[in-house]
Amino acid sequence: MIQVKNLVKRYGDHTAVDSLTFSVEKGQIYGFLGPNGAGKSTTMNIMTGCLGATSGEVLIDGHSILREPEEAKRRIGYLPEQPPLYTEMTVREYLDFAAELRGIARADREAAVRDAMEQTVLTDVQHRLIRNLSKGYCQRVGLAQAILGYPDVIILDEPTVGLDPKQIIEIRELIRKLAREHTVILSSHILSEVSAICDHIMIISHGQLVASGTPAELEAMMHSAAALQLVVQSGEDAVRRALSGLDGVESFACTMGDAPGELRVVVHTGDADIRAALFFAFAREGAAIVEMTRSAVSLEQVFLELTEDAPVQDAAQTEGSNEEETEDAE
Repeated sequence: MIQVKNLVKRYGDHTAVDSLTFSVEKGQIYGFLGPNGAGKSTTMNIMTGCLGATSGEVLIDGHSILREPEEAKRRIGYLPEQPPLYTEMTVREYLDFAAELRGIARADREAAVRDAMEQTVLTDVQHRLIRNLSKGYCQRVGLAQAILGYPDVIILDEPTVGLDPKQIIEIRELIRKLAREHTVILSSHILSEVSAICDHIMIISHGQLVASGTPAELEAMMHSAAALQLVVQSGEDAVRRALSGLDGVESFACTMGDAPGELRVVVHTGDADIRAALFFAFAREGAAIVEMTRSAVSLEQVFLELTEDAPVQDAAQTEGSNEEETEDAE
C-alpha cells in the first residue's frame, strides 16, 4: 500500500528525517510514535506531498508522490495537526468546497459529503458555522474532509492533541470505525494514544526508525529488561551465595524488606525462566522464598528505552522555522 524508501529531509545542518524506510500494509491502523522533534510531522508532510524530501522515495499504491503526485494524492486523505478549516463557512459549505478541491464530480459530490458527515457524526451540525463548534467537533470536520472521495489511506497527524478526555475517546472510536474501510496512519507523541488503537507501531527517534511491530512484538524485544521480584527470609550473604554463578542470572540487587529478617531481591534474568533453579538454589542456602513475581515489560518501558536520548525540542519550531530556507534551497 505505502512504501517509504531511504527518506531524508535536511534543514540546513539539521537532519529531521534520516534514511527512513518502512512499509504500510492495507487494512490496519498504524501508529507513528516518537517524542517531540523526532521527525514525525516532517515525515507525514513528505508522505502526503506537502513537503519535498531531500532524497528518498514515497510510493502510494505504486505511484510516486514526487513523479505522479496526482495519482498518489488521490489515494490519500490527510488531516494535519492543525485542521485546514475555513471557520467563516458552515460545516456543509466547507465540505462541499473540500469535495470540489478533491476533484469529486458534481454529480457525486452530494452523496460524498453526506456520507462523510454521517461517518463523522456531523449531520446535526452541518448548518452551523465552524467557528462556533467545539474543538472536538472541529476535529471531526477535519476528519470528514480527509475521507471525502473514499481514499484508500487516511493520514492523521496528532489527531487528539488539545482535546479533553471525552473528546479523545470519541475521536478514538471514530478512528476505529474509519479503519474498517481505510488504512489509517496516525502520529502521536502520546504512548497511551497509540497503544490504545493501533495494530502496528513504528517508533521514531532522531528521524530514524528504531523499532516496528505490534505492541506485543515490541514488548518482546525488551526481554533483557525482564526481572523477578523476590521476598526472601535470609541474610544478604546467603542471597549472594545462591545467585552467584547461577545460569540465567544477569544481575541482582538486594534491599531491606518490609518485615524483620526479610530482603527484597530483584533478579534480572533476560529471557530465561529460572524460577525452579532459584527455588532450589535458595533452599540449599537455607533461604526461604516468601514471594516471587515476574515483572512485566510495558510498552512504556520499550518507548523510554528506545528514545531515552532523544533531544528535547519542539517539533513545530524545529521543522517549521527552517522550512522557508529549505524550500528555497531545493
